[in-house]
Amino acid sequence: MFDDILNAVKNELGNHTEIASLPADQQEAIHNEIANHVNNTVQNQTVPASSGGGGLLSGLEGMLTSNSPLTGAIEGGLVSSIASKFGLSPALTGAIAGALPGLIQRFKK
Repeated sequence: MFDDILNAVKNELGNHTEIASLPADQQEAIHNEIANHVNNTVQNQTVPASSGGGGLLSGLEGMLTSNSPLTGAIEGGLVSSIASKFGLSPALTGAIAGALPGLIQRFKK
């Protein structure tokens, strides 16, 4: 699952010129940081039992709504962590924060 998340992160952030302008090694480190955070957050969530027969996927889709604790944890904690760890400008952290909803949407499909 991690590789799928990492590829999704690279695809989503590859569309942002602010991030694409960073050195390749820093881009890779940011991609890995985001993928690790998303992967850990998804794995640590308790998926509620689904009475509709959708199981795990249905439960994850329900948790990945814009107002869920999972989305808030990913967007809030991750952006501040990356900003401090990599010393990124507000423009770069804004680009990352702007990319996260699209990234999360990929897990809803």
